[in-house]
Amino acid sequence: MMSDERAIITVLGRDRVGILAGITGVLAEAGVNILDISQTILQEFFTMIMIVDLRGNTLTFSTLQEQLRARGESLGVQVTIQRADVFKFMHRI
Repeated sequence: MMSDERAIITVLGRDRVGILAGITGVLAEAGVNILDISQTILQEFFTMIMIVDLRGNTLTFSTLQEQLRARGESLGVQVTIQRADVFKFMHRI
């Protein structure tokens, strides 16, 4: 798989019911496959990181980014998505 077909998604915020379902629901509707996922609750704070495969994505990257941001806002968490190649470049130094 080419690295530019993957993305890194991070989710941070206060823990509550429905965060995982809300974020993964956006991904499923867009045809994005979750390759790996890690979730931790640090006291009352929810943290999650996912590596996803964008090859089945039916949306533009910016539309997917906006839908994740909006869903995160409705859930009270911060959601960011970065293309894997950009993520690698930013952390190369």
